Amino acid sequence: MTQTVFIDGAAGTTGLEIAERLAGRSEFALITLPDAERKDGARRAEALNGADFVILCLPDAAAIEAVAMIRNDSTKVIDASTAHRVASGWAYGFPELGAAQRTAIAASKRVSNPGCYPTGFLALVAPLVAAGIVAADAHLSVNAVSGYSGGGKELIARFEAEHDIGFRSYGLSLGHKHVPEMQQGAGLAHPPLFAPAVVPVYRGMLVEVPLSFDAPTADAAFEALTRHFEGSALVSVRRGEESELLLGKHDAATDRMELMLFSDSSGHQIRLVARLDNLGKGASGACVQNLNIMAGLPETSGLRL
Repeated sequence: MTQTVFIDGAAGTTGLEIAERLAGRSEFALITLPDAERKDGARRAEALNGADFVILCLPDAAAIEAVAMIRNDSTKVIDASTAHRVASGWAYGFPELGAAQRTAIAASKRVSNPGCYPTGFLALVAPLVAAGIVAADAHLSVNAVSGYSGGGKELIARFEAEHDIGFRSYGLSLGHKHVPEMQQGAGLAHPPLFAPAVVPVYRGMLVEVPLSFDAPTADAAFEALTRHFEGSALVSVRRGEESELLLGKHDAATDRMELMLFSDSSGHQIRLVARLDNLGKGASGACVQNLNIMAGLPETSGLRL
């Protein structure tokens, strides 16, 4: 049976890439509004309440407003904004996070899509906290660099206009909106110190967590990560052996995520690195993965593998 999907914010980067992944799929039919009606409250409310699934690709305030406009108990919502990622009553849409996460997503009518940076951070850290390798009260730092498409239309326009930008560090007030979901999702007592940056490539990101231990720990950490993601169709784990990691200006879109563990010869010092597409597993691909789960369909249908 064909189910209807309304993407509120379909003209944005995330919305456009979701629509591309749904194109040609007989399981879903998109509800669309003409450009002149996208901001018409009555028409939006009609679409929001008439769809089987709503995907919100909106700023936080607009996402909260959209949810309040849904007056029925049947429409299911996936919110790609930050608004509901640590909110009660919402399932966190990272299926690989834990053993019960897919079940929670499948059973929920409200799912919050993870942020791109938290997706990499949680994939690296949450399994190690669960295994007792990283203490829940550890003070962690995470360094990350992303392509500029993750910043939305304004940042895309800036990077494409200002050709001299080589590196943009931000979040310097240490109050980045991704930190609460990183802390909550990993089960940490303290918020991680998050140092994000943007470089002049369109898509792709590297998320790194450096760790240092008093005893050799690299092998145990690698085993825990491998065990956690065993059988995953989208997340792979390997020992890092190369001397450099690059983000290319023409890297292909992907909905996969690669986790790497680099260590010194003693196994005391570790650099955990996640490589993913900020528009794929970090945004649109994750939305479609969650949509598939909520609709009872094969999890990777329509994804870029």
